[in-house]
Amino acid sequence: MKELTQMIVQKLVDKPEEVIITETGSESTVILEISVAKEEIGFVIGKKGRIINSIRNIMNAAGKKIGKKIIVAIKE
Repeated sequence: MKELTQMIVQKLVDKPEEVIITETGSESTVILEISVAKEEIGFVIGKKGRIINSIRNIMNAAGKKIGKKIIVAIKE
């Protein structure tokens, strides 16, 4: 899950080397925290949160395949 999220976010920003994804959680839940450069948070959130919601939908669909709930958060 971490690799998929990192690949998606790196394609959205201008400084892909500064993208850091932290994965934590338990057996049934995975929490993915996205950290990007301060000036690029808008690229990840998108207008009215559309991009981050799309990322969350993709991760939830992938999580259902393995039987886990995926929570995606942006770390500021």
